[in-house]
Amino acid sequence: MAKATKRLKIFKSILARFRMGNAGQVALPLFGAVSIMLSGTLPASAHAFGTRYDLPLPLKFYLLGAGAAVALSFVIMAFAFRARREHADKPWTNLSDIGLMRALSHPGVITVVQVVSVGLFILVVAAGLFGTRETSGNFAPTFVWIVWWVGFAYVAALIGNPWPAVNPWSIVFAWLERLAGRTPENHRSMLGLTYPAWLGLWPAVALFGLFAWFELISELATVPGILAVAVVIYSAITWIGMTAFGRDVWLAHGEAFSLAFEVFGRFAPIGGEKNEFPDVRPRRWQIRPYASALVETGACRLSATAFVLMMLATVTFDGFKETPLWGDLLQWIALAPSFHSVIRGVHDLGLDFHIVLETVVLAAFPLLFLAVYIGFSWLTKRFAGDARPVIEIAGLFVFSLVPIAIAYHLAHYLSYLLVAGQFIIPLVSDPFGFGWNLLGTAGYRVEIGVVGAKFVWYTAVTAIVAGHVIAIGVAHAVASRVFGSASAALRSQYPYLVLMVGYTMISLWILSQPIVGSPSLSELRASEGTVSLAPFEFRERCYTMASRDRIRYEFETDRPVEFDIHFHDGFTVRYAVKRTTNSIHQTPFVAQKDQRYCLMWFNKGLTSATLKYLVVER
Repeated sequence: MAKATKRLKIFKSILARFRMGNAGQVALPLFGAVSIMLSGTLPASAHAFGTRYDLPLPLKFYLLGAGAAVALSFVIMAFAFRARREHADKPWTNLSDIGLMRALSHPGVITVVQVVSVGLFILVVAAGLFGTRETSGNFAPTFVWIVWWVGFAYVAALIGNPWPAVNPWSIVFAWLERLAGRTPENHRSMLGLTYPAWLGLWPAVALFGLFAWFELISELATVPGILAVAVVIYSAITWIGMTAFGRDVWLAHGEAFSLAFEVFGRFAPIGGEKNEFPDVRPRRWQIRPYASALVETGACRLSATAFVLMMLATVTFDGFKETPLWGDLLQWIALAPSFHSVIRGVHDLGLDFHIVLETVVLAAFPLLFLAVYIGFSWLTKRFAGDARPVIEIAGLFVFSLVPIAIAYHLAHYLSYLLVAGQFIIPLVSDPFGFGWNLLGTAGYRVEIGVVGAKFVWYTAVTAIVAGHVIAIGVAHAVASRVFGSASAALRSQYPYLVLMVGYTMISLWILSQPIVGSPSLSELRASEGTVSLAPFEFRERCYTMASRDRIRYEFETDRPVEFDIHFHDGFTVRYAVKRTTNSIHQTPFVAQKDQRYCLMWFNKGLTSATLKYLVVER
């Protein structure tokens, strides 16, 4: 609820056939784990979809079952990799021999695709700057946060990564290079600068971190004009980097989305020829076993390891914010005397304490993930008896975490894509919100009932378990290649088994909270009473009302609170009343349409507030 009322923002939220041998040896445990997880389903809905979902079994059984499925897959793979053997990669099939692929690779088709990509880029910026300021009526937020960031990530991970061919920043810069008389083969910097080797991928890490903050924390991310300005600023940074160091060099070191989609694309069954990471240049398409491109024997640098871990940490942080534990943490900090001076100082600087705290925690998550991963890599080194540095061991196995990142992305955002992605249908006819109907789709109504909490929960269980099982398979394949003996390879995986089982259970717990969490934390069960609102706590009482139905409400608090009456139109929150005050006396409210309306009180102050309220139905 808190997330839905905060923003339309990100509208958010693997199973595949594996070839046996090498990286594909996870098929049997994956199929078994998925079968176990799907064996019992019952009707449901979550808070975002109406009410909570009561699982047919206690949550702890799901967590233990998921952990056991991952552990069982380890045992199966241990037998599969027991015999030490030479691993000869099976040749990938070149898709350029297929007539359809040759047609799609025709220069004329590529030019059309590039023009469409740049046209969409221009439309996003133009709609953001000149279109309506209402988020739900503007093309830019829906396209950026749903279609591009969520939808395109799924395409890259589950089919193949077309981003090198459609990247508008790369396309525009290439066009400018041609106008300047530079040939496509000339990839040197226009300024003659050499990219410092010590800098690695740290620019991309920093830019992805800023993107995550803008997406997950900033209240301005859904404001069309602000979003357009952010796109322009990122474009300027990208083109300056390309000018300074060369297009391909910056794409491979500083362009965060090229690297993110390449990471996802290494899982896909369609991709370019196998090359060391990072390599973001367009290549001929080849078909390959799922996850086979994640099996690398060359260690990634620390900056590349940090980038992959940041991708995993930021989406985990987004899920963590939806748990009751996060709300408890906020209240504990606000009420703890030791934090009062810090909180007061933040407010005296004119900053929002909530945003500052979320920023600190967001920054801490990747550092925590990196520290834990390095710690388990040290254990892997010790168990295997290997002489390589810990950072090199970490770089060898970091791509085994990619299936987990994809699984979490799938589990967390799929329902948002399926429901909120429908907003793009009317918006393609009226991208600026001017009342146009260019394609005849402006009247389309979003069908929110396309998914429910049962679908969300079992998708999450399936994706998380499958992702961790596949991750174990990738790690086994890498270990069998890089360590000197089969026994050393097996021993090296014991720490990772503990890490995978633990993270499986933590991931499912986080994802379960918005679905199975008790509504009693915020619901006012009585039509009148007196309650205490802790700092950053909200309470609400909801009524299903027909058009012209009336309620009368009044309340009084000992300090100002934010009060509103709202309803949900898809994932858009519509406010009938919204104000910050100490009291409202004998005020009627008349429903304008058949809808479920909620009265909500939110304490944004630093100390507790006492709320005395009365709501009378008529």
